[in-house]
Amino acid sequence: MIIKRKSFLIILLFSFFAINAFSQTTKTFTLIVDAGHGGHDPGTTGNKKYKKYEKDVALSIALKFGKLVEKNLSDVKVVYTRRTDVFIKLIDRPKIANNNNADLFVSIHCNANNNSAANGSETYVLGVHKNKDNLDVAKKENSVIFLEKDYSLNYEGFDPDDVKSLVALTIGQEEYIENSLVLASLIQSNFKTKTALKSRGINGVNQAGFWVLARNSMPSVLVETGFLSNPKDAKYLISSKGQNQIANALFLGFKEYKKYWDDQTGMEIKVDKVVENTNEIEYAIQLMSSTTELSIKDKAFKGLTNISYYKDKSIYKYLYNRSSDYDDVLSSRKVVSGKGFEGSFVVAFKNGDRISLRDALKEDKNRE
Repeated sequence: MIIKRKSFLIILLFSFFAINAFSQTTKTFTLIVDAGHGGHDPGTTGNKKYKKYEKDVALSIALKFGKLVEKNLSDVKVVYTRRTDVFIKLIDRPKIANNNNADLFVSIHCNANNNSAANGSETYVLGVHKNKDNLDVAKKENSVIFLEKDYSLNYEGFDPDDVKSLVALTIGQEEYIENSLVLASLIQSNFKTKTALKSRGINGVNQAGFWVLARNSMPSVLVETGFLSNPKDAKYLISSKGQNQIANALFLGFKEYKKYWDDQTGMEIKVDKVVENTNEIEYAIQLMSSTTELSIKDKAFKGLTNISYYKDKSIYKYLYNRSSDYDDVLSSRKVVSGKGFEGSFVVAFKNGDRISLRDALKEDKNRE
């Protein structure tokens, strides 16, 4: 086929502008992969039979995870807080993320417990601890600040052993909590099906006060892959097979989250009964998220009624006690916490559209 010179130039110019326009409208997604501990901070040291430093296991898994992302997702930029066995100050980890304008922060660790029977994986998001185990994990990870000579200056009076200090970390981080919970849920779902690690608690998603998560200006999670203090977990964690499976589960969870993040389909509201709206502002307790649609009578809701859901992009988000009465919804958190939904939180809608809770409370005429 012969193309005339004029036609060829038109095609060439059109291709140039199309490519240029595409490059200007697409944004590279930046993922921070943070291998916990390092250098003179070994983390936990495991058990007598399978003695291995947490810093080494975490680094190996982090590098494998990052490599899978780099190989399979060309539109994602991976930034590592460390690639070798070096000590990184806790204060510098969120600095790396914030300085790179990151979209997501994943910190990788191994767990330990004085009770060698304790086992399994869990993924943490920032929040108020709901039990002693969660508090102990946060204290352990935050205590690395004492390995820094100038910790008293860097951390502005923060005390890892003071519960008030941990609670204070959560202030101002509400805008990132939901996406963090979505990612945590996706990671744990893949851990359950792709690894030999069980999920601790109901679904392996927990909240606690981690300093490294609180200083990030983006959704963030801290993954406790398993217990080096447990012989069975430790054997799996230090093996090539175990590390590859864990890295793959992290990758699959991230890949699903990236699809959710990319998706621009918006939200679709569905409820189990007609709600008579006397106020344009409504509230509800968001219980959980799922990549698949569940019946409102599913056993996952543990007998709770008045369940509704909305579809946000590719994720189904399930609600309890949708109402225009904020105080009533807020008080119902005790009910859902008693059922084991510790990661639940209040969300708000205006004329059926999701809005920030802060804006909803400002606009709610019934609360004036």
